[in-house]
Amino acid sequence: MSELYWLTDEQMAMLSPFFPKSHGRPRVDDKRVLSGIIFINRNGLRWRDAPGAYGPPKTLYSRWKRWSEKGIFARMLLELADQGGETDTLMIDATHLKTHRTATSMRLKKGEWPSDWSHEGRDELQIACRNGRCRSSLADVSDCRAA
Repeated sequence: MSELYWLTDEQMAMLSPFFPKSHGRPRVDDKRVLSGIIFINRNGLRWRDAPGAYGPPKTLYSRWKRWSEKGIFARMLLELADQGGETDTLMIDATHLKTHRTATSMRLKKGEWPSDWSHEGRDELQIACRNGRCRSSLADVSDCRAA
């Protein structure tokens, strides 16, 4: 596993105005919890796989969930983006999934489609999608109709 991630004091100073006020009991260390949340998201880990240095996984998840619902993380990101110098930068997410041609949930009778899924089968699927008869688990009906 990679090294642990820790926010610097300067970064915490920039983020601290966004933290909600503590009601009643004082919150656990914000730096530790935020660093843990960033580490989990950066590495794509499950909450329960968080290293012990960040505290209990339930604390990390609870803080992430509560602050996400209140829009605190969104406000942090918007403010930090507004403070940035470059405004001409455009980021595009190139994430995509490759699926097997038989991975759809279409219930077809054996032999109904050509065995090699030829272009004729793809054309029929596109026509079915345009007519709203697509039952593919890979696409929403609205996405299907746009095909």
